[in-house]
Amino acid sequence: MRQLLMRLPKFLLVLCLLALAGGAWASKKSNNLERNQYTWSGAIRWGEFEQAQNLIDAGYRKEHPVSALELERYKQVQVTSYRDVGSSMDAKAGIAVRDIEIGVINRHTQAERTVRYREQWRWDPESKNWWLHSGLPDFWDGM
Repeated sequence: MRQLLMRLPKFLLVLCLLALAGGAWASKKSNNLERNQYTWSGAIRWGEFEQAQNLIDAGYRKEHPVSALELERYKQVQVTSYRDVGSSMDAKAGIAVRDIEIGVINRHTQAERTVRYREQWRWDPESKNWWLHSGLPDFWDGM
């Protein structure tokens, strides 16, 4: 019994260290998501749509290619705001969702409107990176 009591503190220490390591990994994963979302938001906000595509999952890009004509359409709008209106993340499942309101002005008509957009992010354990699985925002949906 005495030996068991002597080993118990070591066992608890190991458990605590494992818990901290797991928490650090979750924190690193969360920081990676925040960094990618910040980069994505900046690219969209400043009209860098070709640069933004680098954060879209390669498989998604292959299935939903953006044509040169579509990229030209993005040059016809000016993004005036990019606001997070709600988000959720399940780190264990590797899924994150963020609802966005984007203010957009048509450069030719000067008409302004607000567009709702849902970002869907997925964790890729192979590349250890979050990738967007929802593509570029559709500013022309419903027009």
